[in-house]
Amino acid sequence: MKNILPLLAVFFLFINTSQAFGEPSYGDAIVVGSIGDASTLVPILASDGASQDIVGLIFNGLLKYDKNIKLVGDLAESWEVSSDKLTVTFNLRKNVKWHDGFPFTASDVMFTYKKLTDPDVPTPYSGDFERIKNAKVVDPYTFRVIYKEPFSPALASWGMWIMPEHLLKDKNLIKCSFARHPIGTGPYKFKEWKTGQRIILEANNDYFEGRPYIDKYVYQIIPDDATMFLELSAGNVDWMGLNPVQYTYQTNRKQFKTGFNKYRCPSFGYTYLGYNLKNPLFKNKLVRQALTYAINKPEIIKGVLLGLGEVGTGPFPPESWAYSEHVRRYPYNSLKAKEMLKLCGWKDNDGDGWIDKDGEKFEFEIITNQGNAQRKKCAEIIQQNLKLVGIKVNIRIIEWASFINEFINKKRFEAVLLAWGLGRDPDGYDIWHSSKTKAGEFNFISYNNPEVDKLLEEGREEFEIEKRKQIYHRIHEIIAEDQPYTFLYVQDSLPVVNARFKGIEVTPVGISHNFIKWYVPKQLQKHTQ
Repeated sequence: MKNILPLLAVFFLFINTSQAFGEPSYGDAIVVGSIGDASTLVPILASDGASQDIVGLIFNGLLKYDKNIKLVGDLAESWEVSSDKLTVTFNLRKNVKWHDGFPFTASDVMFTYKKLTDPDVPTPYSGDFERIKNAKVVDPYTFRVIYKEPFSPALASWGMWIMPEHLLKDKNLIKCSFARHPIGTGPYKFKEWKTGQRIILEANNDYFEGRPYIDKYVYQIIPDDATMFLELSAGNVDWMGLNPVQYTYQTNRKQFKTGFNKYRCPSFGYTYLGYNLKNPLFKNKLVRQALTYAINKPEIIKGVLLGLGEVGTGPFPPESWAYSEHVRRYPYNSLKAKEMLKLCGWKDNDGDGWIDKDGEKFEFEIITNQGNAQRKKCAEIIQQNLKLVGIKVNIRIIEWASFINEFINKKRFEAVLLAWGLGRDPDGYDIWHSSKTKAGEFNFISYNNPEVDKLLEEGREEFEIEKRKQIYHRIHEIIAEDQPYTFLYVQDSLPVVNARFKGIEVTPVGISHNFIKWYVPKQLQKHTQ
């Protein structure tokens, strides 16, 4: 007994030390704040950020990006690319099951591919799959695609989430119940969706990469970021994106620093004012350039972002290898804007303070989504900037689901203030190609430039990085000249997470890449099943 006691003391010391350092433990729930609700949980129809946030936890693609922006296997264990770059063979993981227990096979990949290329399915992602000449299920765990010509974003495109054939084979993807009760292969299973309130997911105990540590994921819809911050401070929300005022001024008290960890990461996207190019007001490139000269971007970055961002110049952020330094820029110059507008026939003919042409006043409406105070403030600054050159701007704030479904998808807008989060490959075919303007697709401003179309197609066929750079630099130059958007700013990403969550890494792709490895030490856990 005397010999055992010292060993027990060492054992209990080890246990207590492990607990003090917070060993990974299963359990707890994370409450994530979002200003917008999802619109659909059918993967290939999920085009808005809220829907994608949820879909990304329920479903998997064949490949994914790791924390170093390198493509690695997801549902595919490995893959081979033929020497002529035309054939890709995916070797799929075995023993992966859908959340209902049905086995995942290559037939599910084929089914998803067919839906992506079905003209009756309004998916915005079809452009990446139209160049496939032939797809084949070689065996239950081997899937092969042959392209019509070399396609450089081919591998990245297979990050597309795969859908279950056995549940959706004869279903209308737009109207099916699956859109609100999805079944995937991912780390979390769908549990509940209360429209406008919350979406709840539960950990998939049989996930092929290992069970997530956090038992429950609660996506809480709070349409106002000030209210969301109050909920965060009260401990009712665990994770949200801070706005610059919150990040800079409202999170510096000692109690907040003890209870939360905030992060600042590069953002791979940009905020823009997009013009409906079917509207006669915006058809003239010189008018769009004048509008950009009239908008004070540095004022927006200083007043709205508090310096936590930089001026946007085109469709690629500075973090992208496709970004070009040598593009046309539009420093704030209201006098130049007035001169350009006058050359286009817009001047104050009746002395009422507003410019007009052929008896019509230059007046338009900017729409943006509810719950984003930054975009509202940005719209207000633009409104004041354009007033100085005689343009009347009205602002309309719209609830998120209606904003997407009734206005953006149906092109019922004159100008829109919105942002793009981009993929790591610079292929912008779905946003900028003239063929991608149908309802639900991403070129909702109806941009059409034959040279850009040609370059986008060439960029997809070129594999050599230096040659691709030349192509995308030229695309950057043309779009910067055309100004179909006023590219406003590239904002820093400012997430904040309750300090009880451990295992978070800041990487070039942000903090959420390893979410299934986040955990709460047992003694800090707040929610129990």
